[in-house]
Amino acid sequence: MSQFEHIQEQLSLGADYETVATKFRPIFEKIAAGALAREQQRILPFEQIEWLKQAGFGAVRVPVRYGGEGLSLPQLFQLLTELAKADSNIVQALRGHFAFVEDRLIAHKTQSQQIWFQRFVAGDLVGNAWTEVGNVQIGDVITRVTQNSVGQRIVSGEKYYSTGSIFSDWIDLFAFDEVSQQNVIAAISRHAQGVEIKDDWDGFGQKTTGSGTITIDQVEVPISHILPFDQRFKYQTAFYQVIHLATLSGIAYAAVETFSQEVRDRKRIFSHGNADLVRHDPQVLQVIGKASAQAYASEAITQRTAEALQRAYLSHFAEDGEKEHQANIDAELESAQGQVVIAELVLGLTSQLFNALSASAASTSKQLDRFWRNARTVSSHNPLIYKEKAIGDWEVNRAELPFVWQIGASPQAKSA
Repeated sequence: MSQFEHIQEQLSLGADYETVATKFRPIFEKIAAGALAREQQRILPFEQIEWLKQAGFGAVRVPVRYGGEGLSLPQLFQLLTELAKADSNIVQALRGHFAFVEDRLIAHKTQSQQIWFQRFVAGDLVGNAWTEVGNVQIGDVITRVTQNSVGQRIVSGEKYYSTGSIFSDWIDLFAFDEVSQQNVIAAISRHAQGVEIKDDWDGFGQKTTGSGTITIDQVEVPISHILPFDQRFKYQTAFYQVIHLATLSGIAYAAVETFSQEVRDRKRIFSHGNADLVRHDPQVLQVIGKASAQAYASEAITQRTAEALQRAYLSHFAEDGEKEHQANIDAELESAQGQVVIAELVLGLTSQLFNALSASAASTSKQLDRFWRNARTVSSHNPLIYKEKAIGDWEVNRAELPFVWQIGASPQAKSA
């Protein structure tokens, strides 16, 4: 086997999409069937995520050689768009998992990740816990890794927005390692003694993502599970954002489908309308048609940004540092541009679709507002105004977009 063939075998270059998607679509249909009830009653999707785990959904990016499907990034995000159409909460709950998988794919270049690949193929999922709780000054990390008297590494801290961790087997935990004096990722067991997760997320949208508070109290972590943060895959911010774009695209398609069915079934008309049935009213059809086009555009842009991510992924293995850096710049820029446009498209269509119906569309039993609420919540991640500014700074001054950033209390807050 040539060196090129050996490298190719280690990578996730793509599969027959329809074959892979056909495997999961029946599960997506089951998930969609209960989505409205979960929204109405705020039921966390433990059972639905278990269906995906058992089917190997968490391993779709793992190379075929190691038992996964070997999907490319555009294929992954196409599949996530299909899942988001069924239930956008579940895609966000799995966001941290797929980011951790991506990081292990990148790390595999220099150090075998076969153990992690085997875990993913076996169904293990990874949750997310990065954001510090409370009045933490920006730049500070209170979650700490220390060393006890017998040389074991111990981690303690508290996080919020721990999306997906309540459903997971492992937790991707951002911390400061006092031993090595650096920021790290500590991959800890979700089931370890000292790990407590609260379902206290109170957002008006994306209610069932499991994005609550996690407390870590003196949890032992193997040294092999402590990963330097500066070695994290470089296109991570873009990757996280494109998952949101796939989620928004799925929300858009679900909204168009649901409102179309409402129009199809509607019996009441207005005396000053344009047809004997609402489904034949040209103005109503115009509303649906425009929303459909906007949903299509959203998915198309998502796929374009995913192609940029795939180039960034492949560039890591090409032994050309300058080209890899440029590929990461491109991925960050395209994901930001996609975010700005897709957020506007989906927020617009999930509001304007109400023009196809009437006051009955506001019924809480229908929960038709869930599409806008969920889209608004997803779009509130990574503030749009700062992304627009960063894009403008690139266009005018060629200033690189920030690959990593933090949120926290301002040092001036106490004196203000």
